[in-house]
Amino acid sequence: MNMVEVNVIKQHLIDPEICIRCNTCEATCPVGAITHDDRNYVVNADVCNSCMACISPCPTGSIDNWRTMPAVRAYSIEEQLTWDELPAELTPEQLEAEGVSADAEPQMPPPSAAPQPPSEPGEPVFNSAQYGATTPPWSAAHAYTNLHPPKKPTTATVVGNFNCTEAGFENQTHHIVLDFGSMPFPVLEGQSLGIIPPGTDANGKPHFARQYSVASPRNGERPGYNNVSLTVKRVTADYQGKPVRGVASNYVCDLKVGDKVQVVGPFGASFLMPNHPRSHIIMICTGTGSAPMRAMTEWRRRLRKSGKFEGGKLMLFFGARTQQELPYFGPLQTLPKDFIDINFAFSRTPGQPKRYVQDAMRSRAADLAELLKDGQSHFYVCGLKSMEEGVVLALRDVATEAGLDWDTVGASLKSEGRLHLETY
Repeated sequence: MNMVEVNVIKQHLIDPEICIRCNTCEATCPVGAITHDDRNYVVNADVCNSCMACISPCPTGSIDNWRTMPAVRAYSIEEQLTWDELPAELTPEQLEAEGVSADAEPQMPPPSAAPQPPSEPGEPVFNSAQYGATTPPWSAAHAYTNLHPPKKPTTATVVGNFNCTEAGFENQTHHIVLDFGSMPFPVLEGQSLGIIPPGTDANGKPHFARQYSVASPRNGERPGYNNVSLTVKRVTADYQGKPVRGVASNYVCDLKVGDKVQVVGPFGASFLMPNHPRSHIIMICTGTGSAPMRAMTEWRRRLRKSGKFEGGKLMLFFGARTQQELPYFGPLQTLPKDFIDINFAFSRTPGQPKRYVQDAMRSRAADLAELLKDGQSHFYVCGLKSMEEGVVLALRDVATEAGLDWDTVGASLKSEGRLHLETY
């Protein structure tokens, strides 16, 4: 049989059985090759250039899957969105039937082939995601990940659940404490876990795990106990304000003490705090993005109490619609001023102009400039995706106004694991 020359590619795919839908890959992809629906994250073979930018940040490894395929038979986005599991690799016989010879080498397009995002004439494109680090700080502790994968979840018991926003208001955020008993579940500040809601979706398929950042430090919500805490907002409307009942968030917020939950994880090996006692930590968050910041703050507070804290600065920029919707507002007021520098930003306070975290950052430009000059400064951004660009632009402007070269500063923050962006 004479083989017709067929273009063979190494198609990039995401494993739906392992993926926890954290949006890290889509947020990281520099060419917009990754998209999703309400169930699966998928890769567009016509756009993906195999630059590998999404591989390292993925907390589960679900992103690192490839299939040798004739280019004309590449799996479409529409096909991938229907998958519950990855298809098997094509056998040599199947490839031969498609006209692929046994010695054909799959092609992976070079990164230079990446399409550029459109821009308005004369307006340079600012891609905030390019400055986000995918490696942890050099002094971070070793993180354990994927100890309990989606196919083999572990069980935790609810030992606490209370509303950590002001009572009497419609928007609620709950502080949930889960105890793992004798089952090891080691987590570091900045890591996350997944909770699997019971039941099935509208198509009769089991619900997939939803990811939540851990809000407690490494030695537990209660020191010495094998427990963790989460910060979960009850979802009653979508981003457009239309009524919707979030499956997982309402399930978690309605949990009672003694209830059992299915948990997967832990996840995340880069959004980790430095262990160096003189390192400075600048935390920028909105809403439930405060969870990892609470974990970092509480660990530093415990170190300070034990006398093992050597003076690294702790600075927080915390945004919410109103003071009443800001999680942990009360407890934050009790922290010593010489321990943490807190800056609030409220965007919907009646009678007041809208103020966002980037506005609060600009008002502290002189202090941030000094921190940007210090190689021991680490910046953490967590919250809605819409905040990311404004925050990074504020850092750029602060650096520029201080006479620093942002390209140099931004590159250092990324390469040294000192600017972490976790937005969704």
